[in-house]
Amino acid sequence: MILYQLKCHQGHNFEAWFRNGATYDSQQASGDVSCPHCGTVNVAKAPMAPNISSRAGEGKSGRSESDELRAKEVAAKILEAVDGLRAEVEKNCDYVGEDFADEARAIHYGDAEERGIYGEATDAEAEDLEEENVDFFRLPFPRRRND
Repeated sequence: MILYQLKCHQGHNFEAWFRNGATYDSQQASGDVSCPHCGTVNVAKAPMAPNISSRAGEGKSGRSESDELRAKEVAAKILEAVDGLRAEVEKNCDYVGEDFADEARAIHYGDAEERGIYGEATDAEAEDLEEENVDFFRLPFPRRRND
């Protein structure tokens, strides 16, 4: 999409969106571009400066300060939820450390007591568990703190 600043022969300035430059040229040539003020089709492109920011408060990224604030709030809520999930797992499950894959496999095959566990597993161990249809979930690492 492209936004053109247009001006009719009577001096009215207005803006219009077009799919691309060729679409504007085609519509202008066929008389489909008209001034919203007076209705004339005698319209041409007006000189334009590049549009760097379309709204007050927008930065170079095109996002407004309120968009940035909202994104930070959402990110904070997601991290809070991850922390809550981790706390629930730690509270209700047994930590088995680096033995996670072996213990999960033993529970799956009935060689160990069925219970919730958590620990660490390598990517290769996780792939092996998936191939064996052992149910498990990967949890995000705890977030780093600058304490």
